[in-house]
Parts: sequence; C-alpha cells; structure tokens
Amino acid sequence: MSNEQTTEWLSPMQMADRCGVPAETLRYYEREGLLDQVHRNDGNQRRYSADDVAWVGVLRCLRVTAMPIREMKRFAELVRVGEAGVPERLELLRSHRQQVLEQRAALDDALAMIDHKIDIYSTAVAPVTDADTDGVTTTPTLGGRGIRTSSA
Repeated sequence: MSNEQTTEWLSPMQMADRCGVPAETLRYYEREGLLDQVHRNDGNQRRYSADDVAWVGVLRCLRVTAMPIREMKRFAELVRVGEAGVPERLELLRSHRQQVLEQRAALDDALAMIDHKIDIYSTAVAPVTDADTDGVTTTPTLGGRGIRTSSA
C-alpha cells in the first residue's frame, strides 16, 4: 500500500479548523511559497497532510512573533534545501529570538505602565463613603480636594 493511500488527508476547511486559521490564510501561504506544493485529489481539490499541519504551526509561531513574510520565505527556502540549510536556519532563528526578547521587554514595560495607570484610575473612582462627624455628614471630593458638608 502506498503512502498516498495511507495518509490522512484534510480538506481546506478541516485544515483551517485544525490549524486555527482561516482557509484564506492557507491559500495566502501557498501563493507566497510558504507552503510546499499542496496535494490535490482527483477533483483538483486541495488536501493537506499531518506534515502540512505541523508546518503551518511553525508559520503561525513565526507570524505571532512578528517575523516578516520575507524572512519566513527565506526560512521556508532553507527548510526545503534540507541539511545544507541548517546553519543558516539556526542563525535566522537566533536573530529572530533576540528580536522577540526585545519585543517582550518592550511589552513588559508597556504593561507595567498600563497597570500603573489602572491603579491610579481605580483609586480615583473608588467609592467614598460618607462619615458622620458630630452630626455633620462630610463627603470628600475626588482626590481629597475639599469637603462638601450638608446639614442634618
């Protein structure tokens, strides 16, 4: 029995569901040369293998880490050449890793600022309860800038 007959093939919709991407993304990856030649059935419909699923997982990882399409294409080319492309693949991934670490540091700084602002604004809008002081109800204004009084 040939590999063709034993391979579990996925339709474009099944592939999209399995990979968590729209079918249009799969077609885009194919047009851009990021996916190898996609197999087709006798009716010329695309069909995908488990290897295709794994490869799209790699592509998604690279995209979510903001690797430019041009570099993704280069990476795909290096994968296609096999063992000869390993040293350059390694260098490309090391360089990309450094960029991801820098992005993560910038995001951590931005998140710290957002958390700081949330703390400030949460304090500013926190409900203030009235206090009864010798029969006079006082309600502090926002940020404690003055006191409103009302007579009983």
